Amino acid sequence: MITWSFDHVLREYMVRVRVLENGQVVEVAATSGRESFRFQECGIDEQLECAITPGMPSFLYTHNHMESFSEKTVRWPGHWQAIDTLKECGLLDIAPINYASQSVSPRDFFLNLIEPKLRPLPGDEDVCVMWNTAWGRDEQAEYFMWTGADSKNGISAMARVTSSSAAIAARLLAQGRIKKKGIVAPEEAFKDEAYSDLMRELERREINIVEAIKPVKAETTLNA
Repeated sequence: MITWSFDHVLREYMVRVRVLENGQVVEVAATSGRESFRFQECGIDEQLECAITPGMPSFLYTHNHMESFSEKTVRWPGHWQAIDTLKECGLLDIAPINYASQSVSPRDFFLNLIEPKLRPLPGDEDVCVMWNTAWGRDEQAEYFMWTGADSKNGISAMARVTSSSAAIAARLLAQGRIKKKGIVAPEEAFKDEAYSDLMRELERREINIVEAIKPVKAETTLNA
């Protein structure tokens, strides 16, 4: 089931992605760096998978002191294996091929065929999951979120999380709560009181983020 721009997602599965490794910006293949993990926060116990995809590119420049950084997209088990199959079949290629005297882009053809079949049916709901981890010299911080859909008002979890964050940001800007001017990366805009305001407004909308800070284990590699 999809509640977002599927063509954009498939494009991001096929590109090279900039990440930080050993303090250097390098390019890796999208959907690499896969991990299988158990999400056991927010009253949830689910097996999930994640892989590197484009996201938070500003971090490479606003936090270029970090040893390593990448963003990974979380999916249900089996998702990445299915994507591998589509790639191997050539269905996600964008370069046109000739078929029946016509020039056809495999990905465009695939999207037009499958996207209508993936739209939510009555009663279907999605969920947005986040697990952020940052390591420093002394402490490790983790942030967890598991947000479901608003079934009463027919709003998907994806819409709830993205639109609420944007609406809160717009309101804080109008109120002068965000002090920086010009084009500012989100991680630089929401600091101190503005960050507290953002978290409070998200919680008021029943989008709860759990924060856990603990000492770094001696064997943990320094990452962020």
